[in-house]
Amino acid sequence: MSLTDELLSKLQGAPLQQVSQQLGISDTQASGAISAALPVLMGALGNNASQPQGAQALLGALQNNHSGLDLGSVLGSVLGGGGGGAASDGAGILGHIFGGSQQKVETGLAQATQLDSGRTSQLLQILAPIVMAFLAQRLGGGQADAGSLSQALGQEKQHVQQQGGLAGGLLGSLLDQDGDGQLGVGDLLKLGGNLLGGKR
Repeated sequence: MSLTDELLSKLQGAPLQQVSQQLGISDTQASGAISAALPVLMGALGNNASQPQGAQALLGALQNNHSGLDLGSVLGSVLGGGGGGAASDGAGILGHIFGGSQQKVETGLAQATQLDSGRTSQLLQILAPIVMAFLAQRLGGGQADAGSLSQALGQEKQHVQQQGGLAGGLLGSLLDQDGDGQLGVGDLLKLGGNLLGGKR
């Protein structure tokens, strides 16, 4: 089971209902939107971690800001508006994950899920701290190193791209910054060179 599928299964039931209530949408809509958004978040993290410095920065964030948090408390803090500091700062985390491409991801998700962009933005801000807490739990323990984190998230990114569909398409368009359908040098320069792991 991929990391994305594992996290999706953990969000079924009460967490899904909490998210749907927070966004004011049905459980079915929330489930579809989460299923689309989570792989894009995971794939983008896989991209960021494909560079040694990106993997090191991510590992540091997991160990310093997100370790020891269980998903229930993170969800409660994000949805309840509790001040969980950096660990539940969804907007800040999204800025690190997507950089200047955040608007593009929100627009793509909104079109695909039939939700307005305000709700997709809110959904991503809810999911980002949950993804980080989950990865800290699974990959960010005391014995973790940047190389194994990079490898695990690289496999996740490939998994998302191979699955195709909505998430694969969104991730592909996110990686292809200049819209020519290929990940080239221009894209890498636009992304600050943090994508040299590139598409395989």
